[in-house]
Amino acid sequence: MSEPYLVKPDRDFLHCVLKNGGGDLKKCYQCATCSVVCELSGERNPFPRKEMIWAQWGLKDRLVADPDVWLCHQCNDCSTHCPRGARPGDVMATIRRQTIIHYAVPGFLGKWVNDPKFAPLVLLIPTVLVGLLFLSRIENTLGEKIIFSYYNLLPHWVLIGFFAFFSLLSVAAMTAGVVRFWQAMKAADAREETTTAAKGLGSSIVSVLRSVILHDKFTLCTTDRSRALSHLCVFYGFIALLLVTFWVMTARFNPLIRHDFVYPFSFWSPWRMLANLGGVAMAAGCLLIILDRWTKNRRDGTSTYFDWAFVGTLLAVVLTGFVCEVLHYVRLEPHRFVAYFIHLVFVFTLLMYLPYCKFAHVFYRITAMVYAEYSGRSGPAGVAVAGKQPEGEQEEKEGKDEESAGHA
Repeated sequence: MSEPYLVKPDRDFLHCVLKNGGGDLKKCYQCATCSVVCELSGERNPFPRKEMIWAQWGLKDRLVADPDVWLCHQCNDCSTHCPRGARPGDVMATIRRQTIIHYAVPGFLGKWVNDPKFAPLVLLIPTVLVGLLFLSRIENTLGEKIIFSYYNLLPHWVLIGFFAFFSLLSVAAMTAGVVRFWQAMKAADAREETTTAAKGLGSSIVSVLRSVILHDKFTLCTTDRSRALSHLCVFYGFIALLLVTFWVMTARFNPLIRHDFVYPFSFWSPWRMLANLGGVAMAAGCLLIILDRWTKNRRDGTSTYFDWAFVGTLLAVVLTGFVCEVLHYVRLEPHRFVAYFIHLVFVFTLLMYLPYCKFAHVFYRITAMVYAEYSGRSGPAGVAVAGKQPEGEQEEKEGKDEESAGHA
């Protein structure tokens, strides 16, 4: 038998959900239509009906430890079919935002990055840090012609050292948040006694990575099926740029690599072509996302600062990169160095705030998907250890069947 659960509503959490995209939450009257129509909702732990209940009560402790929040891909089939217009898809997105803030390390950065009133400060910090890096180099090369070279202005070792240091800090913060999330999911399952037949961790990771690479969850959507293309463009465009960046940082130190494959690349270098193709794909994906969100925002008012800030930063990284490339080829001074500075600021912003913005979705969602596979949470109903179903699960399943018949 599950231990008694003391309900502790968090009014601040509920207020944040209502304020940041979940304003229609209280329209929900628990008909379970959302769980019925969702193609991603599992038989064992259907969502988002239970999340709507918990959110109405302000049960933050349950929601921030709920992997099902991250199994939702916001395809909005639930919102389209909701008879009350409660928009469960937007509520789930808002809960994910609050989860990122909850597990943020350090916590104040999670709040700053997601609050528009702190936007000037959030952008000022990376601008100052990159500016100090530029000033330290300019002072050492004043009066010398070599300053008019990207490499001599910011040598390889300077950029690698600067970005590697802050990358490690960002990865450490992201890892800390994900570990806390994993532990919270385990503790929640232990409290509810929903232990199931587990799958191997290695095979769970492989299965999830395959799903992420194929983006197969998006193909199950009906309402927003077009999101699959935009997300694929951004995903593979980013991977291409990441590969080129890794090559740029490491190839110079490998004596086995030919000189023409080391940065700076010629125009027809395969690495430059890959970077340009990745940039085009990423820019196209961002523009498709912006168009989609702008259209929906005019109709439903669903997009938030949390959404726009991340997409805008991604697009700024790509566009400033292309501007740098063009100005570099035409040797327009000092414009190309100004553009280079702005580009590095946006790259650094994306990197520095990775654990706190919507970029963190990648890591929290993958963690939740792996946990669902590993714990058996996403398996068929009735697989629980000792033949026990989690409390309330049978009622959810029966409700699903009845609502399915009622809304056919």
